[in-house]
Amino acid sequence: TMNPTILALDLGTQTGWAIAKPVGAITRGTQSFRPQRFDGGGMRYLRFRRWLDEMHQLTAIGEVRFEEVRRHQGVDAAHVYGGLLGQLSAWCEQHQIPYAGVPVGTIKRSVTGSGNASKADVIAAVQRHGFAPKDDNEADAIALLLCVSARAKMASTREAA
Repeated sequence: TMNPTILALDLGTQTGWAIAKPVGAITRGTQSFRPQRFDGGGMRYLRFRRWLDEMHQLTAIGEVRFEEVRRHQGVDAAHVYGGLLGQLSAWCEQHQIPYAGVPVGTIKRSVTGSGNASKADVIAAVQRHGFAPKDDNEADAIALLLCVSARAKMASTREAA
């Protein structure tokens, strides 16, 4: 099986991201899609797509995983998430890149052992894996990547058996 380069995303105005290449280190960070002063309503989404294009040029993305959020803190956050998710899924379809959401509880359970762990618990778990995330958005993206790679390892172990 080919191990594709995986892009993990915690979608939001401050999007956390992490990339795992088949061989080598995990690169990660956050990217702000906060509208600028004179931006129209759709500019954050155009900037998001442009950013995805840049990431894809730097590292041929083979697969995208995103944190699947069911409940949001507020209406604005839900709208931004929905808008980014719409752009992401269209972008993935356009580039024929497989994508899927992973429920927040699944990610938390995978890295902390508890499906309703706090932000602090997730950050601490990611730090135990040797990462120093700048904020909870980056920590969530790293946690998602760790969760996805743990599941992939389990699947390949089952295939070998």
